[in-house]
Amino acid sequence: MKKGICCAGYMCVDSHYFVEEMPKKSELAHVVPPFENSTGGVVCNTGLDIAILDPDMKLQACGVVGADSYGDLMVETLKKYPNVDTSMVKVKASSAFSIVMNDLSDKTRTFFECEGPYRDFAEEDIDFEKLDADIFHIGYLLLMPHLDSEDAEYGTKMARLLHRVQQMGIKTSIDVISEAGEEAAARFRRIVTPSLKYTDYCIVNELEAQHVTGVRLRDDDDTLHPENFRAALLKLRELGVSTWAVIHCPETGAGIDENGQYCEAKSLKLPDGYIKGTNGAGDAYCAGVLLAAEKGMSLEEALDAGACAAAASLSEVGAIEGMKSLPEVMLLKEMYKC
Repeated sequence: MKKGICCAGYMCVDSHYFVEEMPKKSELAHVVPPFENSTGGVVCNTGLDIAILDPDMKLQACGVVGADSYGDLMVETLKKYPNVDTSMVKVKASSAFSIVMNDLSDKTRTFFECEGPYRDFAEEDIDFEKLDADIFHIGYLLLMPHLDSEDAEYGTKMARLLHRVQQMGIKTSIDVISEAGEEAAARFRRIVTPSLKYTDYCIVNELEAQHVTGVRLRDDDDTLHPENFRAALLKLRELGVSTWAVIHCPETGAGIDENGQYCEAKSLKLPDGYIKGTNGAGDAYCAGVLLAAEKGMSLEEALDAGACAAAASLSEVGAIEGMKSLPEVMLLKEMYKC
């Protein structure tokens, strides 16, 4: 019998604001309605996307929230879904939140973050006696200072944690945040690389993969290099990813499985006006791939599930508001295929 998936790590509330166009420094921008709060982070986004995609799939939520209204909102939102177990969510200090400025001119968003208890999220915050899953998905690397910190034996404390989970017979999956610049590339190599040795599923976007592998996937002028995806995926496998390595971006997705089989699936061709917001689209893609893995689907099917789940997420402003059941989101492939 399948045990399901545990989503652990970063939890926050996103406060959404909309501007006609992001201003330059010291300039004025007009904020337009609506204003809304939504849950965010890997636990609330990826976890609840999976819960909605398959209401019969068992989910465990594992993280830390604050003793405040934001913390209440996150827990209450998780508890709306009967298949989500929240007994591994702990309450400490004050919640993390992000002010998300959505640019209506190009559908991009900018985050202003207030840090919360995730900074100190540690191996000790996980109740391993309750952990009962086939896949343990944790994020975000580079945003949890304690787990990102150095470990003399494993490289990072995150790598140590992932190894412990693997020793329990549970597959591991990681998610990272995006950063730009040469300093970011160095941070990626220092913090992310040690964890890849203990990672079974690695699902990252093209910029994150570029930082980790050193393989050029997108130029500064936004030119994409899909011809290099295979090389980057092989490098991720070389660095330790055991089962599936997946790279996704707005244009396409590609992956390589444990047998070295490479496949790709282009993103859906969405009509003008379809995209309401991009917040959580990457988490939704990850949710589709992880659900497919848990259900025993092929990597090729998983890439399609990821693309369709991401498209569903893009249909609404919030990260999970546009999500539907897996059969429903898969219909989008026929409606908007390239």
